[in-house]
Amino acid sequence: MLVVTGAAGFIGSCLVNKLNNKGLKDIVVVDDFSHATKKPNLEHKIFKERVHREWFFSWFEEHYEEIEFVFHIGARTDTTEFDKAVFDRLNVNYSKEVWALCSRYRIQLIYASSAATYGLGEFGYSDDHGLVERLKPLNPYGESKNEFDKWVLKQENTPPYWAGLKFFNVYGPNEYHKGRMASVIFHAFNQVSQSGKIRLFRSHRPDFEDGMQLRDFIYVKDVVDVIYFLMTYHNKSGIYNLGTGRARSFLDLARATFRAMEKQENIEFIDTPEDIREKYQYFTEADMGKLRSLGYTLPFYSLEEGIEEYVQGYLTENKYY
Repeated sequence: MLVVTGAAGFIGSCLVNKLNNKGLKDIVVVDDFSHATKKPNLEHKIFKERVHREWFFSWFEEHYEEIEFVFHIGARTDTTEFDKAVFDRLNVNYSKEVWALCSRYRIQLIYASSAATYGLGEFGYSDDHGLVERLKPLNPYGESKNEFDKWVLKQENTPPYWAGLKFFNVYGPNEYHKGRMASVIFHAFNQVSQSGKIRLFRSHRPDFEDGMQLRDFIYVKDVVDVIYFLMTYHNKSGIYNLGTGRARSFLDLARATFRAMEKQENIEFIDTPEDIREKYQYFTEADMGKLRSLGYTLPFYSLEEGIEEYVQGYLTENKYY
């Protein structure tokens, strides 16, 4: 039996679909199922049982002998939320309990960390465990993910295999419910659909031209491919970056979106809001050497390939993966 937390969310629901496509159907999905906007994410997926996240731990104690692997994808991911107590409860303490149960009952675990742990990138973007204590996240969400990573690396009691994945800028189908926290591609598509133009933040640094702020954008199908690889490889535990390893500009993203929509380019630059300006990341790029060293050889979607498939295969027709 496989368990996926956050299964009604963006990455979690795509993972369930990936597992189904590999013939795996003995899956238990865990989430808060009260959000109607997330309901379509699990339609047409095959799984054994739904368990509300509040009852998951008691359910786990009753069924641990059946569980082979836990994918702990669920988390509070709102970077604009500043109530630390929310993240302590849902991201740190909840994850510690998942870890404790997997350690106690010898169950393999993959959990979601985040590139938000890197902050402004003062120490680079290496997934070297020795850097984790030094990182300076920019918001409570990033802090919560880094606090858990730091805690994990100090544990003597561990699952037989575990991997923490630092997701970079993930985009793709099944993020319709995320609102403000959806990917830039999702918002760019909607802006073009509604107004015919895309609005990008102006650069407020002399070393970056407008629109040339850089991110490591990764298509969600690549993310779940890596997760499946680690589930089947499960040899070397650790924290791993999960991006493409290639930073791309927001200007590239906007132009690729117009091309995928077969629309004429119309890009407008606006000031970055002052409340986030000082904490705005101008560059992120995953060092992917550690994952590649495990033998992961599949190529990642290029930004243009991912946007074309996402726009034409999903957004245009409001489809789910």
